[in-house]
Amino acid sequence: MLFVADSAKERIEEIIKAKNLTEDFFLRVSVASGGCSGLSYQMDFDNESKPNDQVFDDNGVRLVTDLKSFLYLCNTTLEFSGGLNGKGFYFNNPNAARTCGCGESFAV
Repeated sequence: MLFVADSAKERIEEIIKAKNLTEDFFLRVSVASGGCSGLSYQMDFDNESKPNDQVFDDNGVRLVTDLKSFLYLCNTTLEFSGGLNGKGFYFNNPNAARTCGCGESFAV
């Protein structure tokens, strides 16, 4: 399962409204090679499903990920931190053994 914190839900809803996205759009999250620690998170809005997509609905947000990425993201919570010291969106990933200083990449 993938989870969405209240803070991330609010920000996602703001972005959807600002971009005038329709109800068929969802948030696609994935993991790719790269970054300081070896793996990096990717996030974008999408409206096309793929054959091996894993679909999760949490807190009123539909998250979609490919099967390979789900192996790294299982039980991860998408969060958002705003303000002067805020990070923006970030992943609270219990599978990550270490993360880089900026929090945009991780290793398992």
